[in-house]
This record gives sequence, structure tokens and C-alpha cells, in this order.
Amino acid sequence: MSRTRRRASILGAAATSVVAGVALLPNWSAGAAVVDDPTVDAKTKATFQRLADAVFTDRTDALVAGGQGDRSKPLTDGFSGDVKLSKGTARTEDATLSSLEQRKDKLAKAGEKYSKAATTVTLNATRVTGRTAKAAVTETTTLTYAKARGNAPKTTGFQAQHELTFKADSQGNWQLTSVRDTDQAGLAVNTLSQPKSVKAPAPAPDNPMPNAPRAATTRNPAAAPKTGTAYNYKAMATYAEKYWNVYNKDYPDFNGHGAGGDCTNFVSQSLKAGGWKHEPGYVYDYTKWFGNKEIHSDSFVGVNEWSWYAQNSKRTKPLANVYQLEVGDVLQMDFDRDGSKDHTMIVTYKSGGVPYVTYHSNNTLRRSVASLVASYPTAYYYAYRT
Repeated sequence: MSRTRRRASILGAAATSVVAGVALLPNWSAGAAVVDDPTVDAKTKATFQRLADAVFTDRTDALVAGGQGDRSKPLTDGFSGDVKLSKGTARTEDATLSSLEQRKDKLAKAGEKYSKAATTVTLNATRVTGRTAKAAVTETTTLTYAKARGNAPKTTGFQAQHELTFKADSQGNWQLTSVRDTDQAGLAVNTLSQPKSVKAPAPAPDNPMPNAPRAATTRNPAAAPKTGTAYNYKAMATYAEKYWNVYNKDYPDFNGHGAGGDCTNFVSQSLKAGGWKHEPGYVYDYTKWFGNKEIHSDSFVGVNEWSWYAQNSKRTKPLANVYQLEVGDVLQMDFDRDGSKDHTMIVTYKSGGVPYVTYHSNNTLRRSVASLVASYPTAYYYAYRT
């Protein structure tokens, strides 16, 4: 849908308010009539989708320079149907917007500014149980970098999966009561959800794996030019940017449904596209690396297992600083600093000394390392030269 300013207002004491263009209902009296369990027709589903669009457009707009808007001014355009925003959800969204505006300031200090954004939401499925409806939606957002110079990327984009819960009151009127991120990693720039951590498996005592050294996150480190010619780094980047928001049918998809996330599987595919060769063997052997639609080693799809293989095989070497990363290099993060790596990304672009990473779970194209460091300042970072 077109990008219209959608700014949720802080609720006052009034029993009836308007938030994101949707009226809040007053509490019903104990004697109000109770209707049969409501059904969700096409019109209601369309309003579910449009309300979700408004929520995530608000969140993204909070990150745009000059996009703060009038937080006290509700929107009344564009909504129809009996779908409302609950008071609790309105308060939660208002707090989320405040936090995202603080993140915008942190990003700006790191040199990361956005001049505009476009968000659309697709309703994938709706499940109704009694008076509760759960809607699975996909958010697709493009952010335009402000004052991009030279050959710097003009935009960055991501897709995120969410579940919205709607509940019907005694009159059969629906209210949005909660919004939950369902991506395995939860790394969209407009979300406050904590990324999920991964527990590293224990290597066999007779086959210990090397620990990667942490990389610094300070700007302007000593240069570390890429001199290797064994691999086609452009092909790695081209593959990653082709499949950043789709999934190659030649490989399994590990995103969602408790599968653990697709980030390392995606990076391994990109490395393979650039010349990394299979090293066949037992799937649990971290010194082997292979993957296709039928079978894969743990090192092909596992965050920590990939790190162990990459170092043990000498196909990578550690970099001292994340800003030394070049196209085709790999970045990993340990969000909770427990020693187990949680997320894998590949560099697909670099400009002005800033690497830009592309990854799955959330599906993301050309997010700057500066944005990651500003958003997750306490995480541990691991940089690999491929």
C-alpha cells in the first residue's frame, strides 16, 4: 500500500480513543449481550492486514530522519470493518516507537541515517479458535540511506515474519491484543525483540575445535586488503543478493517452524557459489563440509559448526576488526556473549570503509556493519577472511 504517515497516539483516560485510525471501544457492561463465536470474513481479514501494515509502517517511520511526526495526532483514514486496537497494545506500540526513535539517534551517531522508507504487509494465514484469531503476516521494508555518496548503496531492505493476535469482545468486535516476531533470529532493524541465542554442541574430547578470536568494532582500523584469488568473491555476493529474500530450491529451508534459522545454510550456499568445494564425510564431523537438497554436514548449516570447520580447514583466517571485512568475508555474532555464536552473515558490498552484510533469518539485504554495531553494542563479533 502507499506509504501514508501512520503514527499511533498515546492513550489518555478517555474510554474511547482513536489509535492508528482505529477506534477503541469502551468497556462493555456486565449485562451486555453475548453473541456466538464470530467468524473472520474477507473484509475482516483485509482490515487485519491493513492494521498490521499501519503498525509496522509506524515502527519503520520512527527510524527515518525527520519521520517522528506528531505522536499525538491519530490517523482516521483508510480503515473499515470491526477491527480495533486494544488499549494495552496501543501503549505497547507507543513505547516501541519511543525506543525506536532512540535507536534512530544511536544509528545517526554511527553514521547510519535513513531519508525515507516503504513498508508493505502481506497476510499469509489466519487461524481462528473461538474468540481468538491469529494472523501470520510478512512485513517487507525498504529503507533509503540518507545522502549516500559515490558508490555507496542507496537502499537496504528486509523481510520479517510476525504473528498478530486478535480477540473478539462480547459483541463480536475484534481487537488487536498482541504482536509477536516469529523469525528465528529477530534481526530486523525496526524490531526490539531480542535475537535468539544458539547453544553450541560439544565437540568430541579427542577432536577439540579452535575458538575464533573476537573482532573489535572500532572505526578506521588498519587496512587489511584482500589478496587471495582462490575464490570468486563477486560470485558469492551475487548469489547472496539474488537469494536474500527467496530460497533456492536446491537446498533445504531452515527458516521458521523451529528449524533453527537459515543464516549459516544461506552463507554456505554463497561460499559454495564462489568456489568452496565439498569436503565429504560424516555429517557430524566438523572437519567436513558439504550440502545439497538431500544431505548436509552440520558445518554447512550450523553457526558454531561452520566456525569450527572454517578455522580447522584453513579456508578462513580471523580479522582483528569488523571494518576490515571485504566482499565475500563472513561475520558472526554472539548476542548474549555466552561463547556460543548465534548468527552468520556474508559481506556483499563495501563502500567508504563500511562493509554491508546480507543474511537470512531475518532476510536482509545490504545492512551496514555500523547499523549492527549500533543496534547490538554489547554483542561479540567474529570476522572471517575467506
